[in-house]
Amino acid sequence: MTFNSFAFLALHAFVVLGFFCLPQRARWPLLLAASYYFYMYWRVEYALIMLISTTIDYVAGLLMLRWAGEQLRGRRRICLWVSLSGNLAILFFFKYYAFALGALATALGWLGVQWQAPVLGLALPVGISFYTFQSMSYTIDVYRGDCQVERHFGIFTLYESFYPQLVAGPIERSYRLLPQFRQEHRFHWDQAREGMRRILWGLFKKAVIADRLAGIVQPIYADPLGHAGLPLWIGTYAFALQIYTDFSAYSDIAIGTARMLGFDLMENFRRPYFSRSIGEFWHRWHISLSTWFRDYVYITLGGNRRGPRRWVVNVMTVFLLSGLWHGAAWTYVIWGGLHGFWLVVGERTRAWRDRLAGGLRLPPAWRAALARLVCFHLVCLGWVFFRAEGLGAARDIIGHLLAGWNLAALARVLPTGAEAIGLVAALVLLAVVDLADESGEAVWQRAAGWPAGVRWLAYATVSLLLLNFSTVDDVAFIYFQF
Repeated sequence: MTFNSFAFLALHAFVVLGFFCLPQRARWPLLLAASYYFYMYWRVEYALIMLISTTIDYVAGLLMLRWAGEQLRGRRRICLWVSLSGNLAILFFFKYYAFALGALATALGWLGVQWQAPVLGLALPVGISFYTFQSMSYTIDVYRGDCQVERHFGIFTLYESFYPQLVAGPIERSYRLLPQFRQEHRFHWDQAREGMRRILWGLFKKAVIADRLAGIVQPIYADPLGHAGLPLWIGTYAFALQIYTDFSAYSDIAIGTARMLGFDLMENFRRPYFSRSIGEFWHRWHISLSTWFRDYVYITLGGNRRGPRRWVVNVMTVFLLSGLWHGAAWTYVIWGGLHGFWLVVGERTRAWRDRLAGGLRLPPAWRAALARLVCFHLVCLGWVFFRAEGLGAARDIIGHLLAGWNLAALARVLPTGAEAIGLVAALVLLAVVDLADESGEAVWQRAAGWPAGVRWLAYATVSLLLLNFSTVDDVAFIYFQF
């Protein structure tokens, strides 16, 4: 069941109606049942895996509460490590087991030992990386004293399985989300309209932009040797827009569905392609993950407090782990490593670049535009590894980017007719909205203050584009595979 399906819209409508008709004590069971139904829609076994992770962290939290006090800190540390080890073991078994055995077989081959890694054929549970990290953040927060221990097993289970953000985030913090399940939420038209606007905008970005761009990207990246020059550039630019609109659309719908129920989820995107540096990019892109690594890995390793060399090691460790989090493939590791390398180089050359810009006497607006252009292309180079179907394919794409500039080749990869007109119109609308958001309060939040005619014209425009130019199939979100 995907967010862009009628099955999900029907489920959410039923939940909203039931949630506000039921008394407070009966609301969490409804949300929990809906969340597990939503998750088991893919495979029933997935729910058992998630429940095991939930139980491990629930018991760990209770034991840390029982062993409160500085003299029992060692026992609490054991509970923390058991919790983290249990969650990471589950994640490793389902996501990285085959990758690790393949790497071991390759290493043994270099030593002259031939060994065939066994193939288990395990199906990767949907969203396992997301709910595992959210689960681990709870036990870390409890250990640090940043949140209260949740004694109610049902509410804690709901925290780990809340259906709006279960499969692809945002990865919430326990001290933000858990208390909201105990609050009494009342129905308000304002929050319902705000949620529906956010859902509509997310569906628009997904069905009209991301899924249409997928039709450009897929044939190019599936056959990199069959394209050269401009088509590869177009495919890479198209993927940069596709993954942004696809993933931010999921976050929009997640935030909107939760908002209709009265829950507030953290923002996950803030127009990342307006960034002027890689560091700024990661303050705008997948914010819930980047702040997770900052809070629980980077700071734990010492951050920038242990000297410049250790800072470089900490940054590279975080970004390599971030790449590995995305998938069990060397392409993801290289993607993460590239971002870490660029961040380090950017920080190390900041003073030199400031002097160069001063010497060239570039106006601030030109300097900002150049910085955004460079940052965007560095990100696009990373996307080549992220999207390519292997290291060889990534090498072929990069090696052929400058191989030819035949304009006629574009006819083979770009849409035509009404499809092209719809896609261009949708991209222009996206650019206008993002530019407006960058200059102030979000457009869809300001919409409540617009005249009724203007507001409904905007809704109608988005709806017409959605109805006339969306893809027919329910295409899964890219981040479902993580």
